[in-house]
Amino acid sequence: MMIYDISQEVFGCRVYPGDPAPEKKLLSSMENGDLYNLTAFSMCAHNGTHVDAPFHFLKDGKTVDKVSLDAFVGKAYVAEHAGSVTGEDAAEILKKAEVLDHEAGKRILIKGDAEVSLEAAKAFAAAGILLLGNESQTVGPENAPMAVHLALLSAGTVLLEGIRLAAVPEGVYLLNAAPLNLSGADGSPCRAVLIGDVVSGDGSC
Repeated sequence: MMIYDISQEVFGCRVYPGDPAPEKKLLSSMENGDLYNLTAFSMCAHNGTHVDAPFHFLKDGKTVDKVSLDAFVGKAYVAEHAGSVTGEDAAEILKKAEVLDHEAGKRILIKGDAEVSLEAAKAFAAAGILLLGNESQTVGPENAPMAVHLALLSAGTVLLEGIRLAAVPEGVYLLNAAPLNLSGADGSPCRAVLIGDVVSGDGSC
């Protein structure tokens, strides 16, 4: 069994332009003579590796604590792509995932410097996938993310943004990207991991 940590370290993570960065404060330190070490921190729900719930862009959408964990935990397909993901690219990715494992086709993770187009978002949404993940801090164009988010989130597809897949070969894995149980929140940081079969060597579970 091979475990891939596909999360960013929180205090040095990427931050979407305009969002506040994580901050750490040491409340007590054994080095300073205190009885124990104690850390407090603050961060935006969308810093680093994080989940977008429908409420992020939909006034009446589900908050992160209301989204079923089925979306975040289960088989997933990692597909490598560079540049814009077109509608045709999305269809091909879905086809490959379906051939390998029907369940994995419900959670698609895109590896590489890729940007999901509106056409691709509509194709993924129409396929009824539970989750779409990517390495960028936003799944759509950074300067105009709303249309892509709306297409996916309004269809019930949650987003896993800011993952790190450089060390992960294409293939099928078991994903665990459960968010924190933040009542009423539009998103949440998470510690996302992929588990693959080290014996097969191809990531298949």
